[in-house]
Amino acid sequence: MTPRAIVTDIEGTTSSLSFVHDILFPYSRARLANYVAAHAQDVGPILDAVRQEAGDPSMDSDGCIARMLEWHDADRKIGSLKTLQGLIWKTGFESGVLKGHVYADAVDGLRRWHARGIALYIYSSGSIEAQKLLFGHTEQGDLTPLFTGHFDTAIGGKKEAGAYRAIAAQIGIPPADILFLSDIEAELAAAQEAGFAVTLLVREGPLREAGFPAAADFDSILPEVQPA
Repeated sequence: MTPRAIVTDIEGTTSSLSFVHDILFPYSRARLANYVAAHAQDVGPILDAVRQEAGDPSMDSDGCIARMLEWHDADRKIGSLKTLQGLIWKTGFESGVLKGHVYADAVDGLRRWHARGIALYIYSSGSIEAQKLLFGHTEQGDLTPLFTGHFDTAIGGKKEAGAYRAIAAQIGIPPADILFLSDIEAELAAAQEAGFAVTLLVREGPLREAGFPAAADFDSILPEVQPA
């Protein structure tokens, strides 16, 4: 059965893990302190959120920076950090220094599914702003017109079934008519619990035994229907 919607993860699914961890993360970490200093008024709400998360309302900006660097190094999925990372990446993408990596087969698959009228969504721990930057400035051009919408962890954790129920409710499509793609089995388990169809992406190494349908790339997922 062809799904009415496909929701896809980013890291390890549409884009390489190395791009995020070896390019994007070092870029934002190296510029975090200077960005906060140069945009003191703009980042005020972000620093307030850091203080709240840290449980220390008296923390000064240097303390907030130090705490965010700790979270950055630990790859913590904290909203205030993700928002700041997105702002820093924005400068890199808009200047042309950064180009979003998307697997060629993922680009082909997304275009193929979009042409077939399947609604496409992104669900990632990265902020919605960061998602749009990555797909809006890829080596293959602007891919954002392919997507109907974006979700981040503001809707819930990616390993929580409730998040997927909320996504289905928001897009107005029954869970059984939605396919979720990810390289993380715990995310697939949560989506499956919510009633989604799921497929595990195994981009490195042989396809392994898993409790889910698995694919090495997007080419084998809902391939083009060939005429009889």
